[in-house]
Amino acid sequence: MSIMKLTATTAAIALTTTTAFARDNVQVAGSSTVLPYASIVAEIFGENFDFPTPVIESGGSSAGLKRFCEGVGANTIDIANASRAIKPSEVEACAAADVTDIIEVRIGYDGIVFASDINGEAFAFTPEDWYKALAAEHFIDGALVANTFETWDQINPDFPAQQIQAFIPGTKHGTREVFEEKVILAGCEEGGFFEAMLAAGVDEDTAEGNCMAIRTDGRSVDIDGDYTETLARIEADTNGIGVFGLSFYENNTNKLQVAPMSGVVPTTDSIASGDYPVSRPLYFYIKAAHIGVIPGVKEFAEFFVSDDIAGPDGPLAEYGLVSDPELIDVQDTVANEMVMGSGT
Repeated sequence: MSIMKLTATTAAIALTTTTAFARDNVQVAGSSTVLPYASIVAEIFGENFDFPTPVIESGGSSAGLKRFCEGVGANTIDIANASRAIKPSEVEACAAADVTDIIEVRIGYDGIVFASDINGEAFAFTPEDWYKALAAEHFIDGALVANTFETWDQINPDFPAQQIQAFIPGTKHGTREVFEEKVILAGCEEGGFFEAMLAAGVDEDTAEGNCMAIRTDGRSVDIDGDYTETLARIEADTNGIGVFGLSFYENNTNKLQVAPMSGVVPTTDSIASGDYPVSRPLYFYIKAAHIGVIPGVKEFAEFFVSDDIAGPDGPLAEYGLVSDPELIDVQDTVANEMVMGSGT
């Protein structure tokens, strides 16, 4: 594979001259959702290329991007995995630490699913159900009222009289933001609560914040670890309903049952078609200044998004990744080292 180098920034020159090849393995950290995919690619890469196997760590999207933005040099990570797009504030934090050339790589799509004990009650949810169950307060008759719902049948009479016990991603996980926006906020809008706040004179930002504030009385529990911790919580409390990535659920169908959302069962096909409403793109971000300096960075990235790996017939698809329909454009982004905001 040929390497097309960017015009070197001051930071890249400093990296090349002072810390070149201070380590010989690619280092990656970030999203627990992307972790299993990156780990699969790293193992295959290490077995088939003349580079050491990349080191893949988890910790969450926000934590990974924070490490990514600490600076340029062999003592910083090369790639950050994320289950959401990088925020403008994170781009600014990167720039303040001389991480100015960032390559955004979309590896495919994943669905956020709602699963419970395989032997428990079956559910079919809407975003409004989850908003009513987990919002800290509901806007009723012109005022915010504390959420006192305790059982699912109080949310929807078609549901069983089962205790509300939700295990959701903690705030450092990219999945949390998607959950808040595509489920909780969507449910607030679906139920007319958001519009009622606007009609009452509440400004839009405040109304969104009110919608997405999660109750803290124990009915909803933040999980700061990965999906294995969520699964363990459900195994310990069969009333629990957890938020998972599709791939994790598909690898644990002997323990979990999944709930449709808005009448659509989450599958690779329903996510690829756009029918399933709670899906999101998955990314990794490359520190361009490390390409050609830390051995294997570009080669690993190109391999990751190759047809044989990230395509619809590749090993990542077998683990639940929905292949990006614009994968060829993603491949061009990596091959040409197209940094964010450059257009080239």
